[in-house]
Amino acid sequence: MKGVVFRNTGSSYIVRTESGDFWECKIKGNFRIKGIKSTNPVAVGDIVEFKELPNSEGLISSICERKNYIVRKPSNLSKQLHIIAANVDQAMLTVTIAHPETSTIFIDRFLATCEAYSVPAVIVINKCDLYDEGETEYMKALVTLYESIGYKCFITSALTGEGVEEVRNALKGKTTLFSGNSGVGKSSLINAISPNFSAKTGEISSVHDTGMHTTTFSEMYQLEEDAFIIDTPGVKGFGTIGFDKYEVGHFFPEIFKQSESCKFGNCTHTHEPGCAVREAVEQHFISESRYTSYLNILEDENETKYREKL
Repeated sequence: MKGVVFRNTGSSYIVRTESGDFWECKIKGNFRIKGIKSTNPVAVGDIVEFKELPNSEGLISSICERKNYIVRKPSNLSKQLHIIAANVDQAMLTVTIAHPETSTIFIDRFLATCEAYSVPAVIVINKCDLYDEGETEYMKALVTLYESIGYKCFITSALTGEGVEEVRNALKGKTTLFSGNSGVGKSSLINAISPNFSAKTGEISSVHDTGMHTTTFSEMYQLEEDAFIIDTPGVKGFGTIGFDKYEVGHFFPEIFKQSESCKFGNCTHTHEPGCAVREAVEQHFISESRYTSYLNILEDENETKYREKL
């Protein structure tokens, strides 16, 4: 049988077949995919083939080729990456200007990761009903900045419903990685988009005999007939897995475009003479906050080069 992995529970996987049935599946203890160095060989969003076992469970035998994937740092000391989702059409990051504030460095790391793994990214600025005049102006400036680079932005309030319909339309016909730090109102926004969301989560939970829970593993839900989201746990470890310092600029579109005019082909845009990127920052053609995020990734001494083709 064939199906899509909807949940990774840590010890097993919940797989939905083409007929809509949910199966609890295991993998063999030595299950590994050739060439993959990850803490989890099977990810939410994977299309898998499995065999029915006598105890009404399934045993995953193979994974179909992925069109893409997205990763974060592992939660332990492992130097292998952790795949949080596979086969996604877009990644949607929910952020807030205040209550709490999402840093632009975090946003830019998320966007750089999406660029590196060929996943289109969208930004949702939530809780717009709570912002004062200064915060609202800052929000508008961020929208102008990111849309000028090419990232679609939505302004929403899960409480008042502002922008919810626009986000709902953006999810139609797609499988979307839905991400955001704790406190940004991600769950409230999902419930505003799909009022029956809680009931649908219960359908999957019943397969594994668990109730509602704080997200600790990535999990897929069907919001509408043709709209699927992959809800991810806190994403503190997002970004920059295995970036080589000479390629980090490739994942900032405006920096990559400007780097074509640099004197040296391997320019890191930090100290080299004839750097067109630093000149563009000084002339405000490139945002200082984006350049700061770029430098932050370069200076991250904890990064390890292990970005693999999966």
